[in-house]
Formats: sequence, structure tokens, C-alpha cells
Amino acid sequence: MPDISNQSRTALVLGATGGIGGAIARALGQHGWTVRAMVRNPDHAKARWASTDRVPHFVVGDAMIPDDVIQAATKGDAVHAIIHAVNPPGYRNWDKVVLPMIHNTIAAARAANGARVVLPGTVYNYNPATTSIITETTPQNAITRKGQIRIALEQRLADAAPDVPSLILRAGDFFGPGARASWFGQGMITAGKPVRKVTSMAPGVPHAYAYLPDLAETFAQLLDISDRLQPFERLQFDGTWDADGRMMLDAIRRVIGQDVPKKAFPWWLMRILAPFGGFPKEAIEIEPVWRHPMRLDNKRLITLLDEEPRTPIDAAIKRTLIDMGCLPKPPETSVPVVA
Repeated sequence: MPDISNQSRTALVLGATGGIGGAIARALGQHGWTVRAMVRNPDHAKARWASTDRVPHFVVGDAMIPDDVIQAATKGDAVHAIIHAVNPPGYRNWDKVVLPMIHNTIAAARAANGARVVLPGTVYNYNPATTSIITETTPQNAITRKGQIRIALEQRLADAAPDVPSLILRAGDFFGPGARASWFGQGMITAGKPVRKVTSMAPGVPHAYAYLPDLAETFAQLLDISDRLQPFERLQFDGTWDADGRMMLDAIRRVIGQDVPKKAFPWWLMRILAPFGGFPKEAIEIEPVWRHPMRLDNKRLITLLDEEPRTPIDAAIKRTLIDMGCLPKPPETSVPVVA
């Protein structure tokens, strides 16, 4: 990849305190970008940033306030890219929040002389029952509320190009360090405790996962070659494909060295509780994504990068479980001091 360490490239990250936003911010910093992060509470954000990381320059703002986003993108050196990694708090009020936030981001990108908007994409845009392979041209036919809003969000970016270029990189379910708000970290494994069981979301059904550091590195590599990207670039991240619905479970067992039991996720209970709202209602809307396999075709991505960043599954699972507090941290190795 080209060395941009001596070039002045600045990225604004919206959602830097979240899993994917934080991971992309770290990856961009490692690639020599100056990272500016807009947050509501800078002190809280700094406290969540590891002391060994390159801490971004935090600016105060709210993604729902247009002037905040525009100022964050243009005050001082105008940004070259805006990472749109924000979601509604608690994943609620999608219909009232998601589209206004992307509208504000597009306005800020236009004010920054056409900065590229970067969006982590989801598979919610598709009907899992009729979509087994996702490519750049697969018709988006979501039947859920979230999926239809995501389709409208991506259409906003398509309509803004080429004046405002964009990059959408679609991936499966996140796992990895920092991926707290994920099905792996909140449904399959209990954080903060040794692994005694693994919850299977849909036994035997293939599923697409994305190891967060690999996905973030892919974003950074793509932005390093932004001159080769189309004005509206929509790509797929193949990630970790669990071809038989058992690979993740088997990897967890190998990493912890125990044949822990498997427990089925209680979808039946979610269906009973869904009419009352809250998490059960959100879960039932996502259930088809687990019941039907959907694989992401990364051919276009490979033509751009030659290969997709890929951490071996056991190493990825180990780092994830350590970060979740399910495995002890390895002891720090001391470096001998030469007198």
C-alpha cells in the first residue's frame, strides 16, 4: 500500500467511541492519517481510549445537529474523509434519526470540498430468504423496517455522488476487540466470565462474521487508494465465513481448551415478548438473517487490494475473548535494560 505518512490527510470520525468507528479511527492513525473525532463528551471519549493508542483530536458535537458536523469537518484543515459510523442510541428511533444524520454528514462533506463519506454497510438491506450471495449489484429488497431505512440511507449517498463521493463496505456480524454491541459479545458469549457455554443463534446455518481489526484495516487500505475508487463505491467484505454453522463454536472450544456445551438462542421467547417492544422486538426483526445464509462476494474488493486482511480464526477468537474478559490477559513481557 502507498506510504501516506508524510502527506496531510485528515479524517473526521463520527461514532469513534463505538466498536467499528473506534477500530477505523485506530487503523487510520496507523496509516498516517490525522484523525478528528466528533463526540458529545470528549472527557468520556478520552477515558475509553487506550493509553497506548494514538488518541484522536476530539471535538465536541452532535451528529443530529447540522452545524456541529459541518464545523467539525471544516474548522481548521478541511477533512478528506468522513467516517459515518453512528447509530441511534440504543438502536432506537431509526426512522427519526438515521436519515437526518446521513443528511448532515453529506452536507458536511460537501462543505469540505467533497470529502468522501465512508459508511460501514450491513446485510439488513436484503431479504435473507431470497438472497444467498450479496454483490455490488444485488437488488436491495429488504422487508424489515431497519432494512428499508438502510436502503434509503445508501440511496442518499448514491444521489450525492459525484459531488460527494462515498465508500460503502458491507460486512457480516462483528466480533473482535471493542465489538461490545454485537451478537457475538451480547448473545453468543457472556462477557466478563470464563466461557461455560456458547449460545448458538441458528445451529447448522452458515453465517458471515467480520473480525473488527481486519475490517478496519480494509477501510484504511481502501482510503489510501481513494483515487482508484468510484465516486459511489459499494464493496463487500467476505470476512469470516462459517460454512457449516459450527466453525465459530469449534474455534472457541479450541481456544479455551474445553468442550463447552452449546445452547440454542431462545427465539421462541423473543417472539412471545416482541409485542412489548425493546430488545425482543429488535431481535425478531433480525432473526431471518440468522435463519438464512447470506455470503458477501468480495471480488471487486480483491481487484482493488489484491487480498483481504485476514487474521487466523483462532488468533481472532483469542483476542476477542481476552478483550471481553473471558480469558486472562497474557503477562506483559519486560524488555531487558542494557547498562
